[in-house]
Amino acid sequence: MIEYKKHVLKNGLRVIVHRDVTTPMAAVNVLYDVGSRDEHPDKTGFAHLFEHLMFGGSVNIPDFDTPVQEVGGENNAFTTNDVTNYYITLPAPNIETAFWLEADRMLELAFSQRSLDVQRNVVIEEFKQRYLNQPYGDVSPLIRELCYKLHPYRWPTIGKDISHIENATLDDVKKFFFTHYAPNNAVLAVSGNVEPDMVFGLAEKWFGTIPSRVVSSRNLPIEPAQALPREKHVCRKVPYDGLYISFHMNGKMGPDYYVTDLISDILSNGHSSRMYRRLVMEEKMFSELDAYISGDTDPGLFSVSGKLIEGVSFEKAEKAVWEELSKLKNDSVPANELRKVINKVEANLVYSEISYLNKAMSLAGFELLGDAGLINRQIGFYNDVTPERVFEVANKVFRKENCSTLFYEREKNG
Repeated sequence: MIEYKKHVLKNGLRVIVHRDVTTPMAAVNVLYDVGSRDEHPDKTGFAHLFEHLMFGGSVNIPDFDTPVQEVGGENNAFTTNDVTNYYITLPAPNIETAFWLEADRMLELAFSQRSLDVQRNVVIEEFKQRYLNQPYGDVSPLIRELCYKLHPYRWPTIGKDISHIENATLDDVKKFFFTHYAPNNAVLAVSGNVEPDMVFGLAEKWFGTIPSRVVSSRNLPIEPAQALPREKHVCRKVPYDGLYISFHMNGKMGPDYYVTDLISDILSNGHSSRMYRRLVMEEKMFSELDAYISGDTDPGLFSVSGKLIEGVSFEKAEKAVWEELSKLKNDSVPANELRKVINKVEANLVYSEISYLNKAMSLAGFELLGDAGLINRQIGFYNDVTPERVFEVANKVFRKENCSTLFYEREKNG
């Protein structure tokens, strides 16, 4: 059981504190309720651009990294479709430095054309390196484009087109900041060797005077149910043919989310999993094969991806994957097999909770979903899954009309 205390400042900032006396350290995690799904289709990549801009100096602090390093700390950030997360880990007695830094950049960035130009070039190079100059780099954008027609999950976090970042103006980024970066659109979670009341006092001192802002209400288009199977075939200079099969599934708060997560583990988590054992080890059709969920807040994707062994046709490989999916649709999964998978998930969750940083991130994430207490109920959600529910959800998800398939063919010489 992870115990925590919560306090909400008058400006709307939610503060969550977990005291962990097993470590001399502390993690200060600021989670903003903004991701790539909140971007305009003609101005994508802004959430990820801000992940970089937030390290370029704030209104009163020109250099972010040096003060962190001087107190023995480290910092980083990440962007997803749904959120942008910033964190600092440092010795617990030095925690106020993190509050000072995070509060100042929540107040306002040091907006300048120079800072925008520098970070824009960094993001453009990252775009080229990740998607244009790397084998299989365009797989994710191709799959998203194939699976989504209306919802903004149809573009990756780095952006739909490199020109959107190239053409970003200072006014564009200022508008994005003041629309989404606000205390009433964020969660501050602290985990480590700290007293909750002391943390609440520091939150009031450093964040309490930041004004709340008018945050645009989220009104995203609902992705219509897929009525027909979709396929796309591309040819690229890559070492192996790749097969990518994706299905629409529930979002994080949907009734089938944890069931679908367990199904992905039944199929491909470890050498004893179904697909790995048969299609990789025994029949040697794939050199690697994985089943996974996207983990999105809104309805996301269940995907199967694999690299084919030389000489194995797409037709044969696709048929073999569908055979494994059909087994879950036609036969109840044995209770002992399901129990084994749940035990592994439970062990991984317990192990992850040893990390004070993971606890801060999880508390912030669940609070953003509506209840930080969900951190203590996750294991129960998995334990509630029965063979009957696996059968039911497999039949709901693994339907041809709910399927999008990308055939990623290796370019043949000559």
